[in-house]
Amino acid sequence: MSDTADLVHRLLSVRTWRAFDVGADGHVLAGDDTSGTVQLVELAPDGSRRTLTALEGACSGRYLKGVEPRTVLVSHDTDGNERAQLSTLRPDEVAEPLTVDGLTPLVRDPAAIHSLAEVLDGARVVYATNRRNGVDFDLVLRDLTTDAETVLYDGGGMVGGAAVSPDGSRALMTRPGGPAMSSQVLLLAGATTTEVTPADEPALHTGLQWLPDGSAALVTTDHDRDHTGIARLDPDTGTIEYLVTDDAHDVSGRLSPDGRLLLVVTDDDGASRLAVHDAATGEHRLDVVTPDVGVGDFLTLPRWSADSGGLALTWTSPTIPADVVLVDAATGRSGTAASSSGDLEGLELVTPTSVGIPTPDGETVPCFVYSPATPSGSSVLIIHGGPEGQAVRSFSPITQALVARGHTVLVPNVRGSVGYGKRWYSLDDVERRLDSVADLAAIHAFLPRLGLDPARSALWGGSYGGYMVLAGAAFQPDLWAAGVDIVGMSSLVTFLENTSPYRRAHREREYGSLERDREFLERASPLNRISDVRAPLFVIHGANDPRVPLSEAEQVAAAVRGNGVEVELVVYGDEGHGLAKRANRLDAYPRAIDFVTRVLG
Repeated sequence: MSDTADLVHRLLSVRTWRAFDVGADGHVLAGDDTSGTVQLVELAPDGSRRTLTALEGACSGRYLKGVEPRTVLVSHDTDGNERAQLSTLRPDEVAEPLTVDGLTPLVRDPAAIHSLAEVLDGARVVYATNRRNGVDFDLVLRDLTTDAETVLYDGGGMVGGAAVSPDGSRALMTRPGGPAMSSQVLLLAGATTTEVTPADEPALHTGLQWLPDGSAALVTTDHDRDHTGIARLDPDTGTIEYLVTDDAHDVSGRLSPDGRLLLVVTDDDGASRLAVHDAATGEHRLDVVTPDVGVGDFLTLPRWSADSGGLALTWTSPTIPADVVLVDAATGRSGTAASSSGDLEGLELVTPTSVGIPTPDGETVPCFVYSPATPSGSSVLIIHGGPEGQAVRSFSPITQALVARGHTVLVPNVRGSVGYGKRWYSLDDVERRLDSVADLAAIHAFLPRLGLDPARSALWGGSYGGYMVLAGAAFQPDLWAAGVDIVGMSSLVTFLENTSPYRRAHREREYGSLERDREFLERASPLNRISDVRAPLFVIHGANDPRVPLSEAEQVAAAVRGNGVEVELVVYGDEGHGLAKRANRLDAYPRAIDFVTRVLG
């Protein structure tokens, strides 16, 4: 194995961690991907570790509250099909890591999705499921002591976050609103459902958390603002009163169990700044010292300890793959409970600079630039998924491997990205889709100012980023030398026609309706301009993808190949929307990196 190939293998094999929960006794429930997929590991207060699961696919978990003996709720699917099933295990009884047959079923129906929404005191959990008709999601409260279930909501559509009041009499939930990237808050009380916020308001409402006395809830929202702030929401009147805001940045919050403290996370150009505030007044108390300039993986959320003394969170940066970090809320100091840094010993990793790239229509595209020590003049643009996603200052083995091969890597937040305010994330909605694609051309025009050869630039992206790769190759064929498309959409029409039914209506809010916007969707589809594609393509897809069907990859590969252009299609039968298993990443990504390096010279 060559030195470069060995480096790529090391980067792709690096161990990463996730922080899932903190137990009442101080145990931390973590995720560790040493096996190749994320499995549950318990970190004890004395520093010892116990691996709990050995499932075929990735899983996550939470501690049940008020349950003896100690019990973990496990969320798992099969081969990336995203049909989450819920099971339990007792960590103190695990002698060897458990396979799926060793788990105790809680909510199982392999044809449906069961997404955990909240874990409540008194051995109760709330989950969303589409088992009723495969399309609409219901919100269900289950009492684990009696196995009794109560349907809290069955009003149709998708369910976002949910929060049950401390006395169990009421619940708040979010569902998608009318405009793209908006959400509506509903109050559920018995058989009554009340709209707390308007369905047609162009505002995002997330992170619902009841105050301990049940008088109000906290919400992260951009109601009447460009950037999100943390506000107190009166569920009876819909009144929103902001506690913490920042006119230049999005902020979000996580309330401590006793209701006194608030972890405030500020999104500062793809980096997370953490601070502890007074939850009643919003007043700043202290800053949290993080291990590096990076970002918390807030998909798994920071989890407060039961005594509100601290938090566990996942932390990553360009030089930290993903660690479990514990924060002392009284001092702001943090310590690493599980680290991946040892896997990187001896490697020289690159941190990015941030540049603003001007566009012809007067906008500025935020972009991270990763430069090798000896640039070759070639470049690779990596476009994030979403589209309502964000490129952040996190560890990326792909980015570091491409830099190690001499490529300068640019990671932009094109219009439509979150993290830069409501105006920016709304600039690609429906008929503005191609304005986002035009940002790629603006970045290409900027390459000479970075000392890069515009004739030796490639596109790389997954999901919506894969669509952007194909759109760049189809609509800007003179600009790009190669493209790597990972689970991307080649036609917005066939994507919407063939995606999972529960996702179609949700995604039409962003891309446009098949009924009303079909002509534009055809025009914005790379497949309809496939004869213009001249750049060689490398296409990766999972056979079980429930979001972007495999047919999206098959049809673009066949069309490009039929035009005499080089294309390689790699399909993994045990993957879904992306590559979750390390063995498949080790197979696909080195080949894709070699492909880009060969084409760019």
